[in-house]
Amino acid sequence: MEPGSASKQMRYGIVPPAEAKLISGYEFLKRILEGGYPSPSICKVFQFHLAEVEPGRVVFAGQPTPDYYNPLGAVHGGYAATFLDSCMSCAIHSALPVGFGCTTLEIKVSFIRGMTESTGPITAEGKVISVGKRVGVAEGRIFDAQNTLYALGTTTCLIFPL
Repeated sequence: MEPGSASKQMRYGIVPPAEAKLISGYEFLKRILEGGYPSPSICKVFQFHLAEVEPGRVVFAGQPTPDYYNPLGAVHGGYAATFLDSCMSCAIHSALPVGFGCTTLEIKVSFIRGMTESTGPITAEGKVISVGKRVGVAEGRIFDAQNTLYALGTTTCLIFPL
């Protein structure tokens, strides 16, 4: 079974900041992927999970369901925005040194096409554009299994000491 796969029993919660500040952002996310740390609770709410991590790049995987439909029967844009916010901010976090964290200052999302339950499995890939001492910038894209683009975005994150 792959680390971070949806088929294994997931643990959700937070990592105490006193512990998180002792490791790099990459190591922090790698521990979540491998099950050493719990996944963030937002992953439980939106039914997605961390699927890949490397310095400067993160992939989340999930599948839209009717639980996220708007009144017209399509997945609400907030689902895609949350999916993108997660992959982009985590991409920045994966590039941070020991003792630092980040939080989203701004996010821009462009919706390319709507999603429904029949869209099937999707992935959100975030990649760092720039990481400085105080600000990080990343981009993200949501694709289905056929590599069809559904949404893309950019984020600016504030970098701070933990």
